[in-house]
Amino acid sequence: MSRPTLLTGWGRTSPTAATVVRPRTVEQVAEALTRAGPRGALARGLGRSYGDAAQSAGGLVLDCSSLTGPLRLDTERDEITAPAGIDLRRLTTYLLRHGRVLPVVPGTAHVTLGGAIAADVHGKNHHVDSSLGAHVRSLTLATPLGELLELGPDCGDVDLFHATVGGMGLTGVITSATVAVRPVETSHVMVDIDRTGDLDATLELMGDGPRGHRYTVGWIDLLARGGDTGRGIVTRARHALRTDLPAPLRDEPWRVRPRSAPAAPRWAPSGLLNRWTAQAFNTAYYNAAPRRRRGRIRPLDAFHHPLDAVEGWNRLYGPRGFAQYQFVVPFGEEDTLRAVVEDLARTGAPSFLAVLKRMGDPTPGPLSFPRPGWTLAMDLPVDHPGLARLLRGFDERVLAAGGRLYLAKDGRASAEVVHAMYPELPAWRKVRERVDPGGVLVSDLARRLELV
Repeated sequence: MSRPTLLTGWGRTSPTAATVVRPRTVEQVAEALTRAGPRGALARGLGRSYGDAAQSAGGLVLDCSSLTGPLRLDTERDEITAPAGIDLRRLTTYLLRHGRVLPVVPGTAHVTLGGAIAADVHGKNHHVDSSLGAHVRSLTLATPLGELLELGPDCGDVDLFHATVGGMGLTGVITSATVAVRPVETSHVMVDIDRTGDLDATLELMGDGPRGHRYTVGWIDLLARGGDTGRGIVTRARHALRTDLPAPLRDEPWRVRPRSAPAAPRWAPSGLLNRWTAQAFNTAYYNAAPRRRRGRIRPLDAFHHPLDAVEGWNRLYGPRGFAQYQFVVPFGEEDTLRAVVEDLARTGAPSFLAVLKRMGDPTPGPLSFPRPGWTLAMDLPVDHPGLARLLRGFDERVLAAGGRLYLAKDGRASAEVVHAMYPELPAWRKVRERVDPGGVLVSDLARRLELV
């Protein structure tokens, strides 16, 4: 066994120490689970959950990023079977060579397939295609009881399958999965960009429906006040056809050109990202965007994962880190969304990265986050004065509106609030207790929120 290793989420808050092992095979996963001590065990991917979901203080953490193996693409059924430890960048590159893409990807490609399923990730197309869990045709789950179960929406223990999708790794260790894929003609998208003057205009444009766009996302300036409150940039896109590409790209329509990723500084002082720097950046970014642009050709990975262009960008928030706050409220509760945006502008809480999306049909997972409505995600430095009180107020508003927080992003909410937001939690617990009666699988998030 190795010495304890200090682990954090991507937000770099609340570090805790655990013993880390790196299984490479399913057999090694099963063996590691039998060695879990009194503080339990947990699977971890690439550590891109923002809070404490992939940590287990004093326990055994299985780094599953080395859990790799062969890829099996079935072009007749349009599905791929892959090991859980493969990251989405490598998986996407492989699929594009065969004219296919994953139907749903999150905002970063630095996520393992197993982690993406455990968090039931969503992308810029949830209003059209739901979350990744809706496209998982089967998965293999290693449980603390020594079982290796084949699960799917139509096979095996269906309740356990739904409890695992979005279950934050607390029902077992996903070792492989079969996921539906989508044929495409190129590795590019056709992008339309519109600049909006306020929140009403932003919501109206995003609420128009697909109209040929599979993907829609809005960036919101959360420091703009008065008549500019909620101003933003709405980006919509569809997969480019071969005939859409300029001549130099048509000969290799599925080629993925590697992007160089400059690294953020290894050290940045606290307070570097503050109200004044955020305001300057947001104003410059907004003004640089075109008022209206149609048909811009962009590489698929650059469109889906713009932040991956800067390695280690989370370090810019300084040693104390940042919190990402993401919530969803139902359609009809736009006033709650507006109140959050106005409060952020009024208090001057600095956010560079505020992302607004429409959500559509949810997956059946009891702990899956997405619900029909509006979701807003924002990054906020934890050392901003009054941040904890501000976010607690947001929790109350979101709960009153029938909304919820995203567990993969959370690192500070209370158990009471989260239990009220996830009324299916008791049913999820019953399913989990069947496969882990000894309570082996546990995370810092699970302890803090009293999930297990």
